[in-house]
Amino acid sequence: MRNKKTKKMVLFSMLLAIEVILSFTPLGFLRVGFLSVTMLHIPVIICAMALGKRYGAALGFVMGFCSFYNATFQPTITSFCFTPFFSMGGVQGNWTSLLIAFVPRIALGYGSGWIYEKLLHRNENAAALIAGLAGAAINTIGVLGGIWIFFKAPYEAVLGNTIVALLMTTVGVNSIAEAIIGAIVALAAHAVLRHKTL
Repeated sequence: MRNKKTKKMVLFSMLLAIEVILSFTPLGFLRVGFLSVTMLHIPVIICAMALGKRYGAALGFVMGFCSFYNATFQPTITSFCFTPFFSMGGVQGNWTSLLIAFVPRIALGYGSGWIYEKLLHRNENAAALIAGLAGAAINTIGVLGGIWIFFKAPYEAVLGNTIVALLMTTVGVNSIAEAIIGAIVALAAHAVLRHKTL
């Protein structure tokens, strides 16, 4: 039992380290032409599948903290959406910024793990595929939904465009790419996981 728990902690620590490296280096983003696709959700999805939804939620929290940290200390024009300690054009982030930074990422980890567990006994490949797609979708919908609810007007003001227009252009394309990558990686991770039990 102790050996099994140790293996889980080692794997979680490795995925945590990968998450931090991706969050604080250019490795966390795949740039192809005008696309800038985040890879930050990948370790969280793998963690949720390999270790379960609670570990997935824990690594999702780490992802959220990294987002909050970067928004605070390496801000961009929309960082007020993710930290209460940054303002742009008279718009100050607040406690709802923390909801946007943390809740979708925790839900990403928990949700993808829950879906994987529920579908695994029916069709293993489908479970992995859907968990990967769902994880990316949970993150995207959660973050953009939070921005829509709490910061719609200032977000549109600093970007000079409407959220709907952004969703239908770059953000929408990026989100589809992130979901596809999430699904592919989840399938690949499942192929390894089914031969190795913790």
